[in-house]
Amino acid sequence: MIPHQQWAEALHQSARTQQPRNQFSKEHSYTLGDAYKIQHALIKERVAEGHAIVGVKMGFTSLAKMKQMGVEDMIIGQLTSDMRITTEAPLEHAQCIHPRAEPEIAFRLSQDIAGPLTTEELMEVVDGVAAAVEVIDSRYDNFKFSLEDVVADNCSSCGFALGPWCAVPLGLNGLDMVQTFDGNAVASGTSDAILDNPFEALAAATRLANQYDIPLKKGMVVLAGASTAAHFIGTTQKVEVAVDGLGCAQFNVV
Repeated sequence: MIPHQQWAEALHQSARTQQPRNQFSKEHSYTLGDAYKIQHALIKERVAEGHAIVGVKMGFTSLAKMKQMGVEDMIIGQLTSDMRITTEAPLEHAQCIHPRAEPEIAFRLSQDIAGPLTTEELMEVVDGVAAAVEVIDSRYDNFKFSLEDVVADNCSSCGFALGPWCAVPLGLNGLDMVQTFDGNAVASGTSDAILDNPFEALAAATRLANQYDIPLKKGMVVLAGASTAAHFIGTTQKVEVAVDGLGCAQFNVV
């Protein structure tokens, strides 16, 4: 029997002490269903500290990444209020293990969502779109993990920064996305790398959230997934992502 709570507490401790741990899958075989149960228990640890659930993030929204990982579907993690990076709350490098940044697009929900929605239905439930940066930081040694391990670890969630909210466009295809570290470009791609259309990633988020009992409430943020590979932050002091037509998301590292 898988000790869901014990493993969740171990992951939470790794995040809070910046001490990576061995992959659970190296010692035990467990299912994706078990992994999501561990993720729920992990999020409860954060909520118990006083941090509210403020959204979700999608993973494996690149078809190439899915092929690389040998999976046929995306994964979903949860965002809590302490993950929000702002001017007043910059990313503290000392609070991370091996942080990496990736360029994303974020959606803001205009109402509660009770079940899976099609891309055609999504325009009725979103009232803002923004450029975003997600910081991922695996709690496993050397950033290595199985599918189950990464889901249990809340899909490597660590932090996120948002640009200004913009009106929802009819389409989000072909938007150039550039990530810079201290003013130097480190990654560039387009929004087409996010499932060929970020709205498809949002539709997948409604499906997976329903499947794994993750709440999607009015005002929550949905990170649609990365348009490029993630880059190690290292000694970087400023991270910025610019998205055509959506402006910039940026944060400082201290």
